[in-house]
Amino acid sequence: MFRTALQRFQNKWKSYRHRFVPWVVLNLSGNEKTLRKVTERSKDKLVPDEVVSQSLLKLFRVLPRTHGTHHAELRAAQAPFLPQVVASEEEPVGGYPACGQDAMLQSMGFCIDRKPSTLPCAGTGVFVTKGFVPEGVTVAMYPGTVYQPYEPILLQSIRNPFVFRCIDGILIDGNDKGISKMVFRSCSGRDRMGPFMMSDTSWLTESPQNPLAVGQYVNNCSNERPANVCYQEYDVPDKFPFELHQYLPNVNYNTQRPLRCVVLVSVRDITAGEELFSNYYTIVH
Repeated sequence: MFRTALQRFQNKWKSYRHRFVPWVVLNLSGNEKTLRKVTERSKDKLVPDEVVSQSLLKLFRVLPRTHGTHHAELRAAQAPFLPQVVASEEEPVGGYPACGQDAMLQSMGFCIDRKPSTLPCAGTGVFVTKGFVPEGVTVAMYPGTVYQPYEPILLQSIRNPFVFRCIDGILIDGNDKGISKMVFRSCSGRDRMGPFMMSDTSWLTESPQNPLAVGQYVNNCSNERPANVCYQEYDVPDKFPFELHQYLPNVNYNTQRPLRCVVLVSVRDITAGEELFSNYYTIVH
C-alpha cells in the first residue's frame, strides 16, 4: 500500500513540477534556454500593446456570430446602451463561423487546442492544430482571477500549479477547479452590469467561448524543447470596446484596479502540429 501511495505521489509530482514556479526557479541554472532575459521591467514586451489589442479585437468581433439566437437577443437588449460601433470590414465569406475554433482560424489564420503533452508526465499541453503562426503574434491568453501582491491568495494557491506571477508581482490564478473556480465566478458575477458580462467564465468549462483562453496549460520549455512562445503583460486600455469585455477571461479580485491580462506571443514561426512551450523571463541589472 505504501509503495502504491509513493508511486502515485511521484506521478503527481512529475506532472505538477512543470508548472510549480519554485521548482522551475531552482532548475534554471542548468536550464538556461528556459529564460528570456530583459534589462528593465518596462522592456519585457515583444510586441506593443496596440498590436495585442488589434489581434484580440479581430477575433472578438467574429466570436459574437458564433452564439446564435441568444446572442442576437442579448445584443438587441443592449443596443440602446451601446455606443455606435462601425462594422468591421473583415466580414466572413460564405456565412458565419460555426464555433470559436472556426472563428479563430478565419480571423487569425490558426487554431490552438488542449491535448496530452509530448513531455513525459506533463499532463495537458496546448498545440497548434491548424494553420500557421508567424512570429510576433498573440497565440493564447492566460485566464484567471487577478490579484495584487498584497491581496490574499493563500487558500487558492494550495495544490495549485496554475498561479502565474507577473514581472511586477501581480498574480493570476488560472486554476479552473475548486475554490479558484468559485472565486472567479463570484467576481465575474459581481462585476456584471445588467445584461453586460464584463468577463468570460466559459474558460472554466471544457469548451471555452474564447478559444485563446487556454494559456494556463502551456508547459514550460526545456533545453531539448526550446520555447516558441513567451508571456507578456497586457493591461486592457480604457478604449477597449465595452461590449467585447465579455470575451476577456480575466477578472480583478479588487475592482479598483485596471484589468491585467497576460498573453502568450510567438517568438518564432510555428506550424500546425507543434506544441507550445513557454519560457520565464528574468531581470538583468
